[in-house]
Amino acid sequence: MANNKPKSERLMSLDVLRGFDMFFIMGGQGIILGLCTLCPGWFSDVVKNQMDHVQWNGFAFYDMIFPLFLFLAGVSFPFSLSKSRSKGLSERKIYRQVIQRGIVLVLLGFVYNGFFGLTFAELRYASVLGRIGLAWMFAAIIFMNVNTRWRIWITAGILLFYWALLGLFPAPDISGYGRYTFEGNLVGYIDRLFLPGHLYDKTFDPEGILSTIPAICTALLGMFAGELVKKEDKSGNNKAFMLAAIGTGLVVLGLIWNFGMPINKKLWSSSYVCFVGGLSFMLFALFYYIIDVRKFQKWVFFFSVIGMNSITIYLGQRIINFNTIGNFFCRGLVESSPAIVQPLISSIFFVAASWLFLYFLYRQKVFLRV
Repeated sequence: MANNKPKSERLMSLDVLRGFDMFFIMGGQGIILGLCTLCPGWFSDVVKNQMDHVQWNGFAFYDMIFPLFLFLAGVSFPFSLSKSRSKGLSERKIYRQVIQRGIVLVLLGFVYNGFFGLTFAELRYASVLGRIGLAWMFAAIIFMNVNTRWRIWITAGILLFYWALLGLFPAPDISGYGRYTFEGNLVGYIDRLFLPGHLYDKTFDPEGILSTIPAICTALLGMFAGELVKKEDKSGNNKAFMLAAIGTGLVVLGLIWNFGMPINKKLWSSSYVCFVGGLSFMLFALFYYIIDVRKFQKWVFFFSVIGMNSITIYLGQRIINFNTIGNFFCRGLVESSPAIVQPLISSIFFVAASWLFLYFLYRQKVFLRV
């Protein structure tokens, strides 16, 4: 009897890369910094400088963790949309699911920022989860309504519009500062004017209102990548090459655009969208080629467990004190070790406690789907 069960379209590389991305948030940064302390030198200094956000203009590896996650949320959408339509879901129901997901992520962002403290005047309403929810939601609606060519024009139009907006209109309430400075940018002015509650940087919020607009393009870039990988008329090798080529082009474009609009994560500048989007394409190409094309998969389990419950660990580390759990088991080892090794041991046990929590959920088949 023929097996008519549809072939699963789930990309293992997507979960693994998402897990690799989240690894740095759930303690990987501390492990790398600990290793750098043990092995001082110029290379360690370079790596250490990549493990934190830049103050304003410029780029470090840590500045791509957030947009990479948003990019990967975009990659998954063409697959989930196809699955929903194959089940016979109406477009109206799919729209409702998309909007519901966006709103839930915004609300979870409130929870992450301390909603249950009930101090609403002091609550920070902007959030990482809120940006992911809104940017992904609007990108998904665009994806559902126009073809690839129009999506390219819309993405380019948004980035050019944002460049012009910030370049032509400095903050009117502050004079004497450049249009792309912390003090003089229009993004901070809009936040001060319309964003209630507490702003992350007092007069500016990196996940504020205006800078969410170009973040839509980051999600759209991920959807372009997902749509490309989903094509059945191209080989895996060709898809990986095209992803890498597109990524290279975007990186070059971002570097050129940097001369007119600085690469800046907090502004989510147009040059930043291109540069980090390009790096995301290239990383996805690498993981896709190694894992889904060449099938080198024996090493992926650790990151897959993280990637399949990424929102859970992001929220969980806000609610559960994994540091206390890790220290409970490693306190004796830490106290008996040389001082230079202690931060590394603590970081390893922190990651272990977080990962074992996710592994327990994995074994119970409990996954937070938003």
